Amino acid sequence: MTPADLSRTVLHAVRRAVDEDALRAPVPARVRVERTRPGGSGDYACAVALQLAGPAALPAREVAALLRDRVVGVPGIGRVEITGPGFLNFTLDADSDGAARSARVRQVLEQGLRYGWGAECAGQVHQLHHRREVRAAVVAGTVMSLLRAQGALGRVTCEEASDPDWARLGVAVDANGRPPVPLAQTRPVPAGASAGELLERLGADATRWGLLRPAGHDRAHLGDDLLVQGEANPLFQVRYAHARSRALTREAGRLGFTPGHDEDVDAPALHAALADHPGVLASAARHQAPDRLARHLETVAHAFFDFHDACPVLPVGDEKPSAAHRSRLALAEAAGTVLAGGLSLLGISAPEHL
Repeated sequence: MTPADLSRTVLHAVRRAVDEDALRAPVPARVRVERTRPGGSGDYACAVALQLAGPAALPAREVAALLRDRVVGVPGIGRVEITGPGFLNFTLDADSDGAARSARVRQVLEQGLRYGWGAECAGQVHQLHHRREVRAAVVAGTVMSLLRAQGALGRVTCEEASDPDWARLGVAVDANGRPPVPLAQTRPVPAGASAGELLERLGADATRWGLLRPAGHDRAHLGDDLLVQGEANPLFQVRYAHARSRALTREAGRLGFTPGHDEDVDAPALHAALADHPGVLASAARHQAPDRLARHLETVAHAFFDFHDACPVLPVGDEKPSAAHRSRLALAEAAGTVLAGGLSLLGISAPEHL
């Protein structure tokens, strides 16, 4: 069971409780489930009972109990607990979880770079307005990409005519003017560096990463370390993980085998990172925070390398390609696809050779 499946299951339980007149409250448009935080119980947690308690005029734990009774026994859910003031905590069934992981890998490979795109912002219309400053321009354009990936419509405007060098950074401004809906304030780049200066020193990809990786209120780090080809550079790690995944695919092709889903691969951190990707994209759009996506890509890259080191994707020596190799290759390709899709939304290239 994926997080999206679990969310729909809980939402269905809310509708059932309302239809049966056990719960008198408006049915929310969606129910959010999140991975349990350290020290919590189960695999996922949901706070919908706290959301419904006020309108229902019931204690949150009583609402949670009504919902628990309607999700217990659903295939894929092993255990449901109520914790704290009324949180629902879900432990997924182990056998079902393995099937869900395989299904998720297939989903990533089928949807490609659009894996994780959704309807979080469907029906919304945004106009993001920013001042004539390179970081504000890059952040506004990236936020609009994230919003559109979640179903929103909108345009980006600048208070003055845009800098001609912005186009080399992948920035497009739809119009100039002073509309009343500004983007959340971002801290300008140090010493007012121009797009041309940054492009000459760092290039487009490193410049965009340096502007987008920190949260909007933090200083943008635009040092030469962004160009370092090593583990200390998160941008290099993310792009190298993508390039390595593509290299594995090429080498597998030379050995005559393709991805498969014959076995569940024991790589919990990487599976969790892939499962979290749609939620991260929705959150980054909702909060207009591209840094959330950049940090998530670092998590995916680290999990990929841990998996890569622990589970050889390619046969060694006289070893023949097996079902395990095919399944590992599928997971490696899925990780590379998520990295490429995330970098694309940030406006950063994902080379196949690095």
